[in-house]
Amino acid sequence: MRRIGGLLLVSIFAGVITLGAYKYFFEAPKYAIVSSNEEQPLFNTSYTPTTARGAGINEVDFTNAAERTVNSVVHVKNLTLSTRRSSVFDFFYGSGGTVTPQVGTGSGVIISQDGYIVTNNHVIDNATQLQVTLNNNQTYEAELVGTDPNSDIALIKIDTEDKLPYLAFGDSDNTKIGEWVLAVGNPFNLTSTVTAGIVSAKARSLETRSNQSFLQTDAAVNPGNSGGALVNTNGDLIGINTAISSQTGSYVGYSFAVPSNIAKKVVNDILEYGNVRKAFMGISPAPVNTRDAVERGINNIDGVYIEYIEDESGASDAGLELGDIIKKIDQIEIHKYPDLTGYLGTKRPNDTINVTVERDEEFLTLPVILKERQQLIVPAMGMEVKNLTKDDQKRFKTKSGVKITGVPERYRGYGLEGKVIVKVDDKEIEDISDADTAFGAISRYGKTIITMLNEKGERERLIFQ
Repeated sequence: MRRIGGLLLVSIFAGVITLGAYKYFFEAPKYAIVSSNEEQPLFNTSYTPTTARGAGINEVDFTNAAERTVNSVVHVKNLTLSTRRSSVFDFFYGSGGTVTPQVGTGSGVIISQDGYIVTNNHVIDNATQLQVTLNNNQTYEAELVGTDPNSDIALIKIDTEDKLPYLAFGDSDNTKIGEWVLAVGNPFNLTSTVTAGIVSAKARSLETRSNQSFLQTDAAVNPGNSGGALVNTNGDLIGINTAISSQTGSYVGYSFAVPSNIAKKVVNDILEYGNVRKAFMGISPAPVNTRDAVERGINNIDGVYIEYIEDESGASDAGLELGDIIKKIDQIEIHKYPDLTGYLGTKRPNDTINVTVERDEEFLTLPVILKERQQLIVPAMGMEVKNLTKDDQKRFKTKSGVKITGVPERYRGYGLEGKVIVKVDDKEIEDISDADTAFGAISRYGKTIITMLNEKGERERLIFQ
């Protein structure tokens, strides 16, 4: 019995040692002691999968959007005839010279199954013949329906019995910075080219077109992409690729597109009215990045500081005041002037917008009825013109035309101020809308003939090169 008892005690003792060793070595707590002088990691690492990595519902798939888009984007060829002046007499009298045909290329987007195509104005500018090639290599002659040089949007049409693939307009206001996009076009005559990137910025302005509001993207865009589609991953058209900013003339990392909401409004106006109806609020912002703005403490304001309000404008009628800071229009937040101009570009005269302003540290929301503008600075030449009053019509013996009220310094020797423009090249001028379109269509490479009336009702013609 003693021997058995001794063995039992040894067995129990050995079991306790074994269990203790197991607990110590194999079930030790998972922690580490960090001394106070131990270096911490330089970067934190996130193991959350990106939306474009791996399979599953979070994967970004470009293939469906690309397939839809390439069949709706066309190759546009523009035949123009340019005249090269061989002598000073050709320049002043507008005669003679050598006529040379030139072919330009670009892209366009089919927006209806019956053949309406939106493109850039500069793609079809001064065309004597337009030709459109579809993605299936079928080629058609196209006609120009209308154009808006200021937004650089044009509408053309081809006639076909087939129902064409087309893209639906997306809502560019809802586009988010960082959102994936595809740019589709014909760079360097390479048809049906698809590139991908993200939306880099919204409401971006360019020095040459400071009143416009662009979507900026880092999808590769090159010469020939102009007029092509910028689409989201659903294949919705959110922009018309328009410009690149580069010292070389080719892609260097970012490009610009006219937002789809602006392009859609221009197209609808052309189809409904034959021209573009621009809505006017009646305010001018304080210039930024100037010494005066810095001294007044308004250079870094988040919003648009109202520096000037035009009499009898929608802003004046609504009770906006000098010094108000525009913070929001409807549901669109306003951080800078292109935010405002971009949204107004989608509106028509007589539309009502709700403008939220900051005044004396309080926020007010005022309804503003937009009106048609009565005066503007025309593109290309930079002259200020206004619609004729009844007194002007009586004095100049005309019911149509625009009166020149301001002239840039480079044109002050021509005696232009105070006269009425009734014709630009072959286009009759009824009002400032016509003047805006006609001057916006002026070619840098040809001559421009302006027909005017003086106060005696006599016609004068000036030729500008």
